[in-house]
Amino acid sequence: MNDLEKIEKLLINVDMVNGFVKNGAMSDNNIQRIIPEHIRLMRDINGKEEKIVIIKDTHKENCTEFKKFPKHCIEGTEEAELADELKEFERNSLIYKKNSTSAMFAPKFLEDINHMINLKEVVIIGCCTDICVLNLAIPLQNYFDQNDLEIKITIPENAVETYNAPNHNKEEYNEIAFKLMRQAGINIVKSI
Repeated sequence: MNDLEKIEKLLINVDMVNGFVKNGAMSDNNIQRIIPEHIRLMRDINGKEEKIVIIKDTHKENCTEFKKFPKHCIEGTEEAELADELKEFERNSLIYKKNSTSAMFAPKFLEDINHMINLKEVVIIGCCTDICVLNLAIPLQNYFDQNDLEIKITIPENAVETYNAPNHNKEEYNEIAFKLMRQAGINIVKSI
């Protein structure tokens, strides 16, 4: 049995990179407010049956996503790096770099999920609730359903956040995302 086969619980930290949390065209400093909860949850993960996954938004200079969003998180820049407060967790985590709004298509992500034959629960935290969190949670739930896998996905509301901008009220978009994810069968809770 390899190490992936032993995993029963994943804590997936989505896009808590500087380009969303600290600085850059897509950042909102308000997202920093969830960092203490991330630290608490990530410190609680230990042992051979639990694993942290870190998803990093990482783009090439001419990424097609930049036709929809401003340039952000270019590979090799500070924006694509995990926020300093969370870097201590990189050492023992599975790390996937994604070039789209969904980690489902990050190289090796789904391949590794398929090796986790004892997986029972996935907890997703991070940003942005209505973009990258939602675009991981719903397709992952669909994948589990397609393959008749009874794996619970939980999202604690106090550990996800989105940005505020003109025509993007964060409270409204968080609530819409929670409704859509609940409808897909994802367990939305206030906190863990």
